[in-house]
Amino acid sequence: MPVTSEAATTWTGSLTEGSGTVAFSTSNLGTFPIDWKSRSEGSETTTTPEELIAAAHASCFSMALSNALAENGTPPELVNTTASVTFKPGTGITGSHLNVHATVPGLTPEKFQELADGAKTGCPVSQALAGIEISLEASLA
Repeated sequence: MPVTSEAATTWTGSLTEGSGTVAFSTSNLGTFPIDWKSRSEGSETTTTPEELIAAAHASCFSMALSNALAENGTPPELVNTTASVTFKPGTGITGSHLNVHATVPGLTPEKFQELADGAKTGCPVSQALAGIEISLEASLA
């Protein structure tokens, strides 16, 4: 059965002078501020659409890799993934870089890389991001 997820944004003002908030339908974390300056120049206090995409990509990839590792007979003790999504004003989203570090007993680095590459390709968020470059660094603890 399909599952639909929702997030909602409220925005006031123009692109460069305005601001808004984003909220997730299933979260009790409240709202997160968004604005153009943070998106185009970076910020440590305001989220961006790219940060939200990075969260989706890191979590989806971690799930796909954990599944591939379990199917291989080598379930992970820990999978730690960071996704870095790049936005270039005037161009758009240009890439997503996945960096995964995992603890997987009984697995060679070569097999881990193979499974990580497969998870990168098979992850539904990677598939949704097919129009951008997706790179991967994978290492075992």
